[in-house]
Amino acid sequence: MIKKKISVVIPSYNEVGNIDLLATRLIAVLKTLPYTYEVIFVDDGSSDGTIEKLRSIGDLDDNLYYLELSRNFGHQNALKAGYDYADGDCIISMDGDMQHPPEMIPQFIEKWEEDYDVVYTCREYQDEATIFKNKSSDLFYKMINSLSDTKLEKGTADFRLIDRRVANVLSTLNENGLFMRGLVKWLGFKQYAIYYQAEARFSGKSKYTVKKMVKFAVQGITAFSVRPLYIATGIGLFFSLLAVLYIPYILISYFTGHVVSGWSSILATIVFFGGVQLMVLGIIGMYLGKLFMQSKQRPNYIIRSTNLQRVNNDLVKL
Repeated sequence: MIKKKISVVIPSYNEVGNIDLLATRLIAVLKTLPYTYEVIFVDDGSSDGTIEKLRSIGDLDDNLYYLELSRNFGHQNALKAGYDYADGDCIISMDGDMQHPPEMIPQFIEKWEEDYDVVYTCREYQDEATIFKNKSSDLFYKMINSLSDTKLEKGTADFRLIDRRVANVLSTLNENGLFMRGLVKWLGFKQYAIYYQAEARFSGKSKYTVKKMVKFAVQGITAFSVRPLYIATGIGLFFSLLAVLYIPYILISYFTGHVVSGWSSILATIVFFGGVQLMVLGIIGMYLGKLFMQSKQRPNYIIRSTNLQRVNNDLVKL
């Protein structure tokens, strides 16, 4: 009887200090399972020697592989590359910063064996988590759940297991501006959540700056909802109605001779409504920009090199 195979996909960007320890812990866990396995590190255009480390990673275990992207395409696109090239019966994705404990993998497998197609994780923030990070996470999930029909639990992470059936569907999608955790949730299938506390980063620093987190939040919201457009329309109608209600006041003031002069109030009104118009145009522009980028049909990523024999002759994967 042919054993089933587990694939582990790890997007890595400037994680040279974490690779050896992560690989060692992963192998120790995977060898306890009654399945064959492969581990695929995806180097997302690192500049700290990560790719050099990955080229020698096979010395630790014959089932360790790497994909080198031609430049930094972003975490979500690197994750998509790993999903596309992994050929396991199930695929487990995790970050390369040691915050996703490999020792949780048997829990994933247990639920997969119970016929769950997706086993995903929700991060529970520890007491030492910063107030800003906790509050910003709360705000993000509240916003995306109120603006989208795809609901995500607070702390939903890219630390998950997906069945081969789910991976096959994901490989057919070629969306620009990927938001993978929302996309997996949107696909449906039979899903199960596991709550966990993330470990401390072993080496290096977080790549998600405030700017990147805001961009990621906007990308996630606009990827699964057009409600911001409806909100923009509602704002426009609301202020149009206020303008109509202001007309009787103008007429009464004119005929009674109580015309109030005040350039400052007029200027403030013009600036305010100008700001509203720019906000509405900005929302529309974001959606038009996404359509523009999608129409180009560029690949989500480009493979520069790999030690996976099955893709050596297929360096560009849509």
